[in-house]
Amino acid sequence: MWLRATRCSQWVAMPCSQYETLQETNVADTVLDPLDWESHPPYLYPPYRSTVKRGPTQPLITLKDHLRNLRAPVYGADDLGPLDHDLTHNAVKNGEPLGERIIVTGRVLDERARPVANTLVEIWQANAAGRYVHKTDQHDAPLDPNFLGAGRCLTDAQGRYRFLSIKPGAYPWGNHDNAWRPNHIHFSLFGEYFASRLITQMYFPGDPLLAYDPMFQGVPAAARDRLVATFKLDVTQPGYALGYEFDIVLRGANETPREK
Repeated sequence: MWLRATRCSQWVAMPCSQYETLQETNVADTVLDPLDWESHPPYLYPPYRSTVKRGPTQPLITLKDHLRNLRAPVYGADDLGPLDHDLTHNAVKNGEPLGERIIVTGRVLDERARPVANTLVEIWQANAAGRYVHKTDQHDAPLDPNFLGAGRCLTDAQGRYRFLSIKPGAYPWGNHDNAWRPNHIHFSLFGEYFASRLITQMYFPGDPLLAYDPMFQGVPAAARDRLVATFKLDVTQPGYALGYEFDIVLRGANETPREK
C-alpha cells in the first residue's frame, strides 16, 4: 500500500500493519472526539428516496482508536496546478464561462476550532444552467464548453481556502414530483486524519428551494445553517464577482453536517 509520511515530501511504501504501528506512537495526543451524530442527517430518511435503498440497516461498527486516528495523506503545492482553484479559467477553450461569477472562501477548522493548514479542499458543481459534465447527467440544459465545474486547492497557514467559480444553477432530480435541487457546491476534505474525512454541500442564502429539498431538510434543524454560505461584501470583488464565506468544521460540537 502506498502511503505518504506526514513530515516528509516523498511517497513511501510500507505494509498497512507497519503504518498503523507508526501511527500508534502519536495516539495519545491526537485522539479525536466522537462524531456529533446530532449534527448529521440520518442514513435512512424516506423523503430522500435513495437513502432507503442504500442506507445501512445494521448497527455501524466503531473503528478502533489506532485506526480512527490514522493521519490522512499529505498534499503539497507541487501536486496542484496554478489554475486548479479558478473554475472560471481552468477549463477555458474559446471564451469565458457563462454565468454569475462568484468567490467562495472560508476556513477549515478542527474540533477545537483551530485552523487546519495545508489540507486539500476539492469542489465540484453544476454549471450556470444546472448541468454537470458527466455522462449520467441527461438534464435538458446546455453544457458550457468553457466550464468543467471542478477545482481544488490547499488551505493556507490560517486554514483558509479560496475558489473562483460560476454560481451553479438548480436542476430537476426525480426524487419526487417536480423535485429541484437548490443551487449548491459539493465539498470534499481530508483534514489531518482519516476520521475527519468530510464530504458535504454548500448552499446559498435565500434560496427558496431549500424549503423543499429533502437533502437539506434531512439535516437536523439546529445544524442546517452550517450548510448555508454567508454573502460577504468584503469578499466581493468590485465589478467582477460576488463573495461568499463558508467555514467548515471537520469534527466536534459545531461540525459541518455530512452529505448522506
